[in-house]
Amino acid sequence: MTKPEIFSFKVAINRCYIIRQKGSIMIDGGSPNEIKSIEKSIRSFGLKPDEIKLVVLTHGHFDHAGSAGDIRDLTGARLMIHKEDNDYIEKAEMIWPTGVNRWGKITRSIFKTILVKSMTFPETKADIILGTNEFSLLDYGIEGKVLHTPGHTAGSLSVLLDNGDAFVGCMAHNNPPFRLKPGYPIYANDIELLKKSWEILINMGAKTIYPGHGDPFPVSVIERILEKEKRA
Repeated sequence: MTKPEIFSFKVAINRCYIIRQKGSIMIDGGSPNEIKSIEKSIRSFGLKPDEIKLVVLTHGHFDHAGSAGDIRDLTGARLMIHKEDNDYIEKAEMIWPTGVNRWGKITRSIFKTILVKSMTFPETKADIILGTNEFSLLDYGIEGKVLHTPGHTAGSLSVLLDNGDAFVGCMAHNNPPFRLKPGYPIYANDIELLKKSWEILINMGAKTIYPGHGDPFPVSVIERILEKEKRA
């Protein structure tokens, strides 16, 4: 197949991605009520909305899944989520993860208060609900797979392309107000499980990390953090 094209665009506080190779898929659905902005971004890349055949939700939080139903209506794409996060979109309920460092603990209650209205979005049903098994993307024209990478939430997913590009949602943060440089997320349901998920991604050949918040960065950043912790 041809080399995958990566299109990146901001949707409120989140960053979404479109991967185009033989086919096209989208990573994450952005915040609620953003479908006009999303459609404008899709078309700005020279894509037609109906070219997107699959939307992978890295997890069920409002800023990653809020416009997912609208995107499906626009594109006709199938919507994918992990079974552990399915209630987030079916019941439109969000449990904000624990702060894993000082800044995360300070900002958790502040952001919950500020964003309380944004955290509510229309209930949506997924077309594909994953378990623990990896999901090949070859049927969608993409050389890569979807993996269960829990830690930020119990049902967090990552998309790992065969070339090493990894789209990890909130397995990492890399921009204010979360972090000033790339590293672990400042919120996670289980930070130790998240570290194990990172080790799995690294062992499977992840090279360039595309986070849900911030710019891409080399996987060596996470490798150094993991090694430093092992030596401590």
